[in-house]
Amino acid sequence: MERLEGLLAWGGVRKEALFLILSAVALGFSIAGVSLFPFDMAWIAIVLCGIPIILEAVIGLVTSFDIKADVLVSLALIASVVIGEDFAAGEVAFIMQLGALLEDLTVARARAGIEKLVRLTPRTARRLTADGEEVVPAEQIRVGELLRVLAGESVPVDGIIRAGQTSIDQSVMTGESLPVDKGAGDEVFSGTVNQFGSFDMEATRVGEDSAIQQMIRLVQSADAGKAKIVGLADRWATWVVAVAVVAALLTWLVTGEIIRAVTILVVFCPCALVLATPTAIMAAIGNATGWGFLVREGDALERLAGVSDVAFDKTGTLTLGTPRVVEVRSLLPEYGREQIYAWAASAELRSEHPLGKAVVRCYRASGVGEPTPAEEFQMLPGRGVQALSEDKVLIAGNKALLAECGVPVTEKAQRVAEEYLETGCTVIYLAVDGTLAGLLSLADTLRTDAGDTIREVREAGVEPVLLTGDHANAARHIAGILGIRAVHSDCLPEDKLNWIGEEQSRGRQVCMVGDGINDAPALRKAHVGIAMGGVGSDIAVDAADIVLVNDDIRTLPHLLNLSRRMMTTIRRNLAFSMSLNFLAILLAMTGVLNPVVGALVHNAGSVLVIVNSALLLRWRGEQQKHG
Repeated sequence: MERLEGLLAWGGVRKEALFLILSAVALGFSIAGVSLFPFDMAWIAIVLCGIPIILEAVIGLVTSFDIKADVLVSLALIASVVIGEDFAAGEVAFIMQLGALLEDLTVARARAGIEKLVRLTPRTARRLTADGEEVVPAEQIRVGELLRVLAGESVPVDGIIRAGQTSIDQSVMTGESLPVDKGAGDEVFSGTVNQFGSFDMEATRVGEDSAIQQMIRLVQSADAGKAKIVGLADRWATWVVAVAVVAALLTWLVTGEIIRAVTILVVFCPCALVLATPTAIMAAIGNATGWGFLVREGDALERLAGVSDVAFDKTGTLTLGTPRVVEVRSLLPEYGREQIYAWAASAELRSEHPLGKAVVRCYRASGVGEPTPAEEFQMLPGRGVQALSEDKVLIAGNKALLAECGVPVTEKAQRVAEEYLETGCTVIYLAVDGTLAGLLSLADTLRTDAGDTIREVREAGVEPVLLTGDHANAARHIAGILGIRAVHSDCLPEDKLNWIGEEQSRGRQVCMVGDGINDAPALRKAHVGIAMGGVGSDIAVDAADIVLVNDDIRTLPHLLNLSRRMMTTIRRNLAFSMSLNFLAILLAMTGVLNPVVGALVHNAGSVLVIVNSALLLRWRGEQQKHG
């Protein structure tokens, strides 16, 4: 039974803190020789801090023969009480519970990611019948039934569009930065969002077979395989207990003085050893907080120190996740670039499509002015828009719309468009009075500090990897700019999950950095998951071990270096605490130390461990504080 079970709740933590405060006051009165009761005040610490340790040790031994550090502590407590060394017993119990509280405060908060995924599952669906349409619970839908999805609604089940055209935001499944145009015959997935217009679809996968339910199962299975780091004091507990008991018995048999044997048990208690790891972790977490990180898992920094690869999602992580116009190209000499841009913004002014909105937003941001309102505006879902502006018939959309309107695409225009498409951009064609006049290229916006981040991650000895649901062209283009050698594109959530699993099976530990719902399974599966807190979804944040609250990925290299510095501090703490233990044992064997002095020596060692760990709070490494 883990101490975690009783302390995770905030009420439990407050109770433990109260017990520690009362115990500290009682020990102070005890060492001063003051008593408010007819017994030594140290008994308050023994009861409040010692009895829970003894009970936990007994339960562990009886139920599963689980020998942990609390077994040795229990022996020392009982032996000290038997020979009347109440202060030694109370002091040891206090130090051990203080270490336990510090450790538990670094443990994960309860995560609600799976619950939020469940809430993403649409509750109702519009089923088409001979009498019209009816709203029914989504779980009643059967394969083959026809459904209608209106603008702004989530797709209730997986299926095929049979009538209508629209644009679907499927970032929940793929993480793609831009919505995908859909028409008759195209597949749609449950949980994705219909951007505008309505369409009719045929259900193909329902209930537990739907895409959103598969996502839930992926998150659950990914979390189940993540091992927790076992505390070093507990890992070595069996040997420590055996050595301590043997040393105590031999000393008693040789000297005939039981007080020496009890002193050995007291000084052998791994107080400083127990404090070595949690105090360093707490200090490192405090440092990370100042750099914009929220560490949600107690052992996340320990795991981060051992990662060999950092896998980055693209959209919302290395990029801002918002499309912008990166190029405007005129194909006719009589029209300049500015005119093409103005006509495109005019045509898209009333558009509901995210790309159309991006054109208008970027045009306004360019400082040219406000787009001229167009007349006879017509939205053509899945293809583009048509409007009349300055007595010109404007058509802005994709290649399919041009073909539908009889607008030819020249070889020159096709070559220019392909150049943009090869870099992962989306192209909007603009026709004026039936002639192709220009092109607009739109792409996601790369974060200005992404390049420096990738370079410093590699300098830290960790290999960056691009793991994205975007198409290959967009992925290769971004990777080329940033200098990322390993690229995996067109990844669905299970693809990211499988890649991480394969790397880990080869002995490589992967840190995943992502922001979207589709990244949640990978964030849980990874050795360490880091979510972008500002732009990231709540589900991604709940699935992660660490959250980058301000989305400033420039601080990621500092976190990597901090985790390694923390492990160095822990190793130093352990070396010091073990050396102190063995020195104290020698002194106890020779009779130099009695139980009370031995407990005080332990107390001093614990203080030195805490001071050494506290140095991590202001550690900056070789980097300058960003911002």
